[in-house]
Amino acid sequence: MASSMRTHRVGDLSDGSGMVSLAGWVDSRRDHGGVIFFDLRDATGIVQAVVDPEAHPALADVSHGIRLEYCIAIGGAVRSRPEGTQNPDMATGQIEVAVDELTVLSPADALPFQIDDRVDVDEAKRLEYRYLDLWPRTCGPVRPQCPRSGAPWTK
Repeated sequence: MASSMRTHRVGDLSDGSGMVSLAGWVDSRRDHGGVIFFDLRDATGIVQAVVDPEAHPALADVSHGIRLEYCIAIGGAVRSRPEGTQNPDMATGQIEVAVDELTVLSPADALPFQIDDRVDVDEAKRLEYRYLDLWPRTCGPVRPQCPRSGAPWTK
């Protein structure tokens, strides 16, 4: 991985971004006949990451153990998604990251329920874990600010 954990933020990616290093949380994980897909979320958005077990067998072993909300760092090449797999509902729906480096920064326990408006969860359980509903899904952790001006710190 590059000397920096992150060379780009997800929201800054485009088809011409080339090789990138990203860090964030696993928003979803899918295994389609051996090829493993992650939706990686950071404070600026979500991007699809693809692990090809034939090209990187060691990464496939690591990928099989990754679950939702794991904090991971990836490195790889940004490429256009194959025809018919683009997602117009996502800002990064035209691209994906072909992963060639993967590090688990922090595992996460299983959530008591899926945090999704489309999932019907008992109200008592939602109240017990209300902090999960209150946590803004797209902003990630609180961004540090300059104590004097209140302006957010950047890289």
